[in-house]
Amino acid sequence: MVGTGVRVRLLGPVEVVVAGRPQAVNGLRRKAVLATLALHAGRVVSVDRLIDVVWGDQLPATAANTLQRHISYLRGVLGEPGSIVARPPGYLLDTGPDSTDVQAAERLIELARRSTDHNEQVKHLTAAVALWRGPPLADVAGSAWLEEQAEHLARLWLEAERSLADARLSVGEHAGLVPGLERLVRQHPLDEHLHAQLMLALYRDGRQGDAVATYRRLRDNLRENLGIDPGPRLRDLECAILRQDTAIAAPALAGPAAGAPVAAQLPPPVPTFTGRAAELAALDALVDRGGAVVVSGTAGVGKTALAVHWAHRAAERFPDGQLYVNLRGFDPAATPTEPARALHGFLEALGVPAARMPSDPDAMVSLYRTTVAGRRLLVVLDNARDAEQVRPLLPSSPECLAIVTSRDQLIPLVVTESAQPVPLDLLSPGEARDMLVRRLGAGQVAAEPGAADTIADRCARLPIALAIVAARAATNRQFSLAAVAGELGDLDAFHGGDEATDVRAVFSWSCRTLSPPAVRLFRLLSLHPGPDVSAPAVASLAGVDGSAVGPLLTELTRANLFTEHTYGRYAFHDLLRAYAADLADEAEPPAERRAAVHRLLDHCLHTAHAADLALHPHFSTISLPPPGAGVTAERPRSRSAATAWFTVEVPVLLAAVPLAARSGFEGHAWRLAWTLAGFLHRQGHWQDWLGTQQIALAAASRIGDRTGQGHAHRSLGLACSRLRRYDEADDHLRRAFDLFTEVGDDAGRAHTCLNLGQLAERQGQHQQALRHSRQALALFRGTGNRAGQGYTLNAVGWQEALLGNYHSALESCGEALRMLQEVDDVQGQADTWDSLGHAHHQLGDDRRAIACYEHALELFTKVNDRYAEASTYVNLGGSHRALDDLTATRAAWRRALTILDELGDADAESIRVNLEQLDATRLG
Repeated sequence: MVGTGVRVRLLGPVEVVVAGRPQAVNGLRRKAVLATLALHAGRVVSVDRLIDVVWGDQLPATAANTLQRHISYLRGVLGEPGSIVARPPGYLLDTGPDSTDVQAAERLIELARRSTDHNEQVKHLTAAVALWRGPPLADVAGSAWLEEQAEHLARLWLEAERSLADARLSVGEHAGLVPGLERLVRQHPLDEHLHAQLMLALYRDGRQGDAVATYRRLRDNLRENLGIDPGPRLRDLECAILRQDTAIAAPALAGPAAGAPVAAQLPPPVPTFTGRAAELAALDALVDRGGAVVVSGTAGVGKTALAVHWAHRAAERFPDGQLYVNLRGFDPAATPTEPARALHGFLEALGVPAARMPSDPDAMVSLYRTTVAGRRLLVVLDNARDAEQVRPLLPSSPECLAIVTSRDQLIPLVVTESAQPVPLDLLSPGEARDMLVRRLGAGQVAAEPGAADTIADRCARLPIALAIVAARAATNRQFSLAAVAGELGDLDAFHGGDEATDVRAVFSWSCRTLSPPAVRLFRLLSLHPGPDVSAPAVASLAGVDGSAVGPLLTELTRANLFTEHTYGRYAFHDLLRAYAADLADEAEPPAERRAAVHRLLDHCLHTAHAADLALHPHFSTISLPPPGAGVTAERPRSRSAATAWFTVEVPVLLAAVPLAARSGFEGHAWRLAWTLAGFLHRQGHWQDWLGTQQIALAAASRIGDRTGQGHAHRSLGLACSRLRRYDEADDHLRRAFDLFTEVGDDAGRAHTCLNLGQLAERQGQHQQALRHSRQALALFRGTGNRAGQGYTLNAVGWQEALLGNYHSALESCGEALRMLQEVDDVQGQADTWDSLGHAHHQLGDDRRAIACYEHALELFTKVNDRYAEASTYVNLGGSHRALDDLTATRAAWRRALTILDELGDADAESIRVNLEQLDATRLG
């Protein structure tokens, strides 16, 4: 038997409702089988009859077997095997009372017919009409018998609508009837009964002229289309209206009481509300649009405060009243408010007497929407849990506006109800400061501006946290703001005295709505060092497949516990991170936390190494341990993909290096620093480069990893050289050379010799630089590294040029370029084109030099080596000046200056001087 809480709905698209939630029935034939059984509810339908209704003339050979499969599927949708009983010669939908909406509608219509109480008639018929969701059997077209049934059910609806209008006219509800009747007469332009009802409603509403005009439009339509005049009843009604016959006057009002006060249910506004100019403007723009607005955001971000503040500001725009209900979607002390309970409160506020209150939820929805029809109301639905809780409370009148607040994004409302989303983020620094001023006074904040900013930062600019801390400061005026800021070390400081003002409790209400896998992911995300994270990294952190992590991230973002702040990048604010960390400490064993960090570091290391290999395929000189189980490493294959990955992930990698070092993963620490070095070098982030390598050296030293120490010393030498700390650079490079010699790493020795040559050159020691470069060349030849030989030959040629041997330089650099083109090393080719340009410039062939520099710039831009790009622009400007092209010189040097200023490089000052001298020359 179909169980309690299951209903088959036919008065609209065919569907099944189980425990209040619609269940889709997939497939036209399956819907047709279900509809046929439901229309014969409690009676056997033969197999032959079912096959004839469902397939008609298109009968397949396997119809009987297919029908059995459809029955099995439908039993699953209905939730009980005994819901459809096999009983010769066919099947029976074993129903209880009102288990189909057709049964329920017919029962209610019959109750209304038998009643002599007009209020009871309205109650029953309102409930009946509410069961129609659209054209009956809307999605089972193609069956002649079902189309006949659909026409019958459509006629039943029209009869119910007529009867309901008669009953409502009898109880004096003429004003609320007009919009619905106007819609009905447009749909049925020749229906005299509907026109009579509309005429009477208009007349009783004080619109005598409109009532007469309605009659005349019908008369003209009947004459034009049928060649007849309206019947005597309608003609008599027109005459009664014209003479204002008291017999058709309105009865005593039995609906909302005459003179009832306008609903004004809004709670008081927050007097210290501040900021949110963009969101308030967005709401202002939607006033005349009607429909629904969803204000969503994380716990404590101020959704209710915004909605209530704006609602008070806009109240005069809604003269028929303002309704408010707290739906308690995220309330630890109460269950979510049932829509029927909220509707009861709304209807009471709108003046509907208790005798008119229907008990059926669908009837209550219909009465609510009927009551607000034609009115201009503002409805605030606060703290909603989900879309299903909200839908029955949305007014259908276009003059009304509903504002829904929720921690959930309520995407189904945006999709199906065209609700406008207004997402609410953390306060801006200025708004946070203003909030403290509003709560503490301008004088106290002005006296300690730095402490005020610290409080805002430690509160993550989350309004509820700021309110709690401001309340503590306001009630303890003897405390300085600096002292208050100093207390904000953990979430215990954010407790205002009850659950509603306890940040930890407020966050917990959101977590209670999550599935167990999503809660686990939320906890583990606190282990990520930030500032944001990609979906593949999240998958590795959690140890789940990449396809499984998407739904979990969607669940967290919909609950506003995690934010997709840019496409594919996720983050949460510091207080949520702290709460997630508390949960992780409580619920995740230390071994699991360590395993999650290990997976994350494996992901970072293996993806960063793959990206570095894509950028420098000939210089991957470290080996990696294999990634652990559950790690989903990314594989950037192209140079552009690798550059893009590094660009967005550098902040994460910079945080991952110290995380690895302090978590006991020293091997990951130095290897991560190694993978980062090239990108940081090319981007000119030399302080970051230096800092990560210092951590790497300490980590490798702790575990006695001589190879790791060698790489860290070498990279520290390069960073110190860029920072003009030449003595330190020399010391690091020589120690690196000794360590590589100790472990037998000839490739490491070759690179270090090359770097020693670069260091000597920076200090003007060109002969020494040439010796180091030639030693590096010999070592690279010993290892067979063609790219290494090309780089070193370019270094030899560059140093030869610096020593004045320009023709030798051209030979060395030419050989280097051929070798680097052979192995397709773009970075090396760019360096070499720059060297060739310098040699040609020194030989006086500046046109050829310019061509070489332009080749170099094209390639430096491709590899995103900003410092080298700036250096080449300087050289290009020099060649243009040699040709007396001052305009091109100025353009090249200004471009170089822009890049160096962005990098914060000291060389920018000398370029600035050159430009000033150039301008002086032009003016002179």
